[in-house]
Parts: sequence; structure tokens; C-alpha cells
Amino acid sequence: MESTAPSATTAHALAVLVLDGVVTFDLGVPLMVFGALPADYRITLCTPKPGTVPSLEGMSLSFSHGLDTLLRADTVVVPGYDLNKPPPAPALRALHQAHARGARMVSICTGAFALAGAGLLDGLTATTHWRATDRLAQKHPAVTVDPDVLYVDQGQVLTSAGASAGLDLCLHVIRRDHGATAANAAARLAVAAPHRTGGQSQYIKRSIPGTSGQSLARTREWALSHLGEPLPVRRLARHAALSERTFARRFVEETGGPPAQWLLTARIDLAKQLLESADHSVEEVARRVGLGTAANLRARFHKATGTSPSSYRQTFNRQ
Repeated sequence: MESTAPSATTAHALAVLVLDGVVTFDLGVPLMVFGALPADYRITLCTPKPGTVPSLEGMSLSFSHGLDTLLRADTVVVPGYDLNKPPPAPALRALHQAHARGARMVSICTGAFALAGAGLLDGLTATTHWRATDRLAQKHPAVTVDPDVLYVDQGQVLTSAGASAGLDLCLHVIRRDHGATAANAAARLAVAAPHRTGGQSQYIKRSIPGTSGQSLARTREWALSHLGEPLPVRRLARHAALSERTFARRFVEETGGPPAQWLLTARIDLAKQLLESADHSVEEVARRVGLGTAANLRARFHKATGTSPSSYRQTFNRQ
């Protein structure tokens, strides 16, 4: 994926568009995540009409910047808002103009409706909170709505599901811009999972076992410290003191995907960190992350990131 990373000398101008009925959690997410890298992102809050904006939760928030902020932004983030209060036409025009100028457009939760209203999702795949996906598909039939995923990256336009999925998307944007090390640092400050893939399910249809001896979190943590070793399901199940069948079922219930996919994501993430922070050979990185050979790492890495380990290192190695 092409990066729209800030330059080494200029902070990336990030505008957050606050609409009537804004969801305060969604508003806080980009402030917290991108605010963890103040030298890299210059955040400005704006609203269609400077002044007081009511939140969905009943609070009144005050903002001094207007829509002209969007026209100077490198990235525009639209948090979720009350769908009974549609954005005014000037806000939709400003979103359209920002996109046409080349700004990256990001929505959190129901913020996707504003992007769709500006015509920015036509012909694209997008998502929103699972409770609103049917409404988005009905209101905007030119949009392919994926109701199951955490977020969708379509290059210049990115959309997320509700609540914590906004965290995942913002961290994904940082990962695109600055690499895994920076994203993981922001995740630590937010006390968030460092990497949940966009294709992970928004919610788990079956109940999740309780944490008193049933959760697999301890086994997942153990696996992260043993990524350089073979980790077949039988070994993971043995660590969790479960049968392979029960372990596999519970793993999907807790993470939304199978162990093999979770391990591959973790190994690619570790490979990114090694490529960013040290001068290991590709062969050494492959060995350390448990992918065996350089050829296997290159194939898996390219499929996951769209680039090669060497190109990734050239882009993100900070030494």
C-alpha cells in the first residue's frame, strides 16, 4: 500500500471533522492515537460552523476552526455521529474538495455516512458499525458494504466499524505512515492491541469463555514470545491444556480467526519491527520470526504488505 507518510521535516496535517451529535468516544480515538506522535501529526479539530456542537451523549463541545481546515489537511478523519442529524451540504462539499485535492479520508463508525454522502465511497468497499451496515447499503447502493470486518483500507479512503475498531484503523494508518514500531508505541500509550487485521470480525456471534482459566490470552502471550519456533495447533493446545479441537474452536471465538492466521500476522508484525530497528539479513529475520527461509518470508511479507522486506527496510529503518 502506498504510504502518505509525513516528511521527515513537516508534521502531517490531520483534520478531525466534528459533526452534530458526534460520538465522543470516536472523537477521542484519533486524538489519543495520533496525539501519541505529536512530532509527526498536527491535529486540528473543526466543525461546519465554529462554536458549540452537541455530542450524542448530551455534552456540549466548543470548536473554533471551520471547514477551511479540511482544504489544508493531508488526512481528514470523520468520527461517528448521530445519523438523525445529517451533515450540512457545505460539509459534504468540503469533504469532496479535500478528497479531490488528494487528502486521505478516514471515517470511524458512522462517520462513513458522511463520506458516502459526499460521494467518496461510490464504487468502493466500506464498513461501519454493524448496527448501521444495512442502513448504509440501502441509503448508498453504489457502495459495497462489508458488515463483518473491523476496517477497510481502499488506499485514499479508509473506513472502520464502531468503537474500538476506530483504534485499530488509526493504528493501521500510523503503521502505513511510520511502520510497526511507531504504531506499537502508539498502541502501548493507548493500552490497545498493537495489531488487529482489518479483516477480523467486528463481533463474535458465539459467547466468549470467561477469563477464569478459560481464556487463551495467556497462551497467545506465550506464543508471541516463541514465534521463532514451530507452533502447530497441537503445541498451542498443549500449552492451554485443551484438546486440539477445543483449542481451535475457542481460539476462533476469542480472536475471530484461526490460529494459523493469527500467528502469521504476529510473525509479519515482528518481521516489520526487526527490519525497522536492526540490520539483520532477510534470512536472519525469517529465522527469528519462524518463517524459515528468506524466500518464504519474502512471499508472505509481500502478500501481507504489498512490498518486499528490503523495500520496507529502506522506507522505515530509523537507524
